[in-house]
Amino acid sequence: MHKIMTGLARTMATIGGAVLSALIILTCLSIAGRLLNGVFHSDLMESVAPGFSEWMINIGIGPINGDFELVEAGVAFAIFAFIPLCQITAGHASVDILANSFSRGTNRFLRMVTEIAFALVLILIAVRLSDGMMSKYANGETSFLLEFPVWWAYAASLVAAVVAAIVGVYMACIRTLEFFTGRIRIWDGVEAEQ
Repeated sequence: MHKIMTGLARTMATIGGAVLSALIILTCLSIAGRLLNGVFHSDLMESVAPGFSEWMINIGIGPINGDFELVEAGVAFAIFAFIPLCQITAGHASVDILANSFSRGTNRFLRMVTEIAFALVLILIAVRLSDGMMSKYANGETSFLLEFPVWWAYAASLVAAVVAAIVGVYMACIRTLEFFTGRIRIWDGVEAEQ
């Protein structure tokens, strides 16, 4: 089961990374286009080569229309896509100053409670995201410039949020089992295996 969950988490992170990489390229191209658009509209360029400036602008050299809408939707998806891998590898930030002085049993209890809380929050986020998606779908809201249905972005984020919730529930079950059996099932680097 752990291999399946890890594979699912890695797949989501890979897809999230691909989306994030595409957004970085999109943003760089849009910024370069904005810069070139400014150069082509400069007084110097208009006086030296007015035809060239107009031709370059007409073929589409300029900022990418709706780039911020795509970045907004894509980053939301990427954030949710990275959560499962962070959850299954215990990659969340933690402050262990006080916890280091506790016994192993207390630390296992704290990890169990933390994983259960994470799982509940991830389920709540997925449910609310689902409600938001259905609301956007029902009212037909579209983005301002590209006019794509806003529910598409919600749906993509919902898929990643559901995977995060599934992995969160799995990890909560594992940490609960570890607490009650006293055996580490998935080593997270916090406690040495006995």
